[in-house]
Amino acid sequence: MAERFDFELVFGLPEGEHDPFALSDAVFEAGYEDALVGTGNPRLLAVEIGTEGEDAEAAMIAAARAIIKKLPEGSELREARPDLVSQADVAEKLGVSRQSLQKRKMPLPVAGGLYRIDEVEACLLEAERSAQRKPRFDLGNARDWFRAGHAARRLNARIAMGMLDARTLEPVDPSTEGTASPVAAGG
Repeated sequence: MAERFDFELVFGLPEGEHDPFALSDAVFEAGYEDALVGTGNPRLLAVEIGTEGEDAEAAMIAAARAIIKKLPEGSELREARPDLVSQADVAEKLGVSRQSLQKRKMPLPVAGGLYRIDEVEACLLEAERSAQRKPRFDLGNARDWFRAGHAARRLNARIAMGMLDARTLEPVDPSTEGTASPVAAGG
């Protein structure tokens, strides 16, 4: 059964000028007409996507491959989100204030006020289960986003460890020792 996943893909663009409208068109031509596209940084393109699939990581990779084929040559996937999130990110998805969220038990941050999304979800689920009264947040509002978090974390790790080529999103052959050569199909 297909599930819905909400996530963001951040692409690094090659040196040079890039028309924001052409970048948006590339995302739409890749089949993501409902995507929210951010072009605030001239070397980055952020694409927020809501899509359905059997597996979040496969849905992310399929979206990234489709989009990267339409982007300027030399573009690469820099990050899949949500992975590390701020309290403001979580509060926005839950429909509560950041101050309200700060009153709740939260996991330890990993860096600069950023939390691992799966640890935040576990704390919120526990708070929801053990609450004496109904919590003022609704995890259902963010379920599709939390569901994508685990996959974003795995995908980022695979790219960072050189197991997945950031330009093709194909597995890297370990025998090439980090030269970013994709594994041949079927091998």
